[in-house]
Amino acid sequence: MTISSYIIEMPRFRKLAAKPRFLAKYYSPQEMKFLMEKHFPVYAIAEMMAAKAAFVKTMGVSASAIRINEISVLTDYSGAYYISLSGKAKKLFAIKKSKIAVSCTHTKGLAQATILLYD
Repeated sequence: MTISSYIIEMPRFRKLAAKPRFLAKYYSPQEMKFLMEKHFPVYAIAEMMAAKAAFVKTMGVSASAIRINEISVLTDYSGAYYISLSGKAKKLFAIKKSKIAVSCTHTKGLAQATILLYD
């Protein structure tokens, strides 16, 4: 079992989240669809980025080893977050033969995500 968390300060992240080039570079088409439907709430953008960063840490690889937009942080019918992988991220994760649990939360000033890899 491996666990990692990541925290993002919302005021600093708000400026980045407002830039279309930033969103296009770091978020998958599936994430962009979700964010468009929700009118791009900063808390969701920050929670997703925190989950992506926590996932990379949990995998034990450098940030350059996985393209961050190959990690999609999506929600199911009940609103619970889950991770969907593509490309190199999917191949690296297949080697681990693990399952992923995701927990995200936010306050007015912080967004936080925790990733748990387990058998």
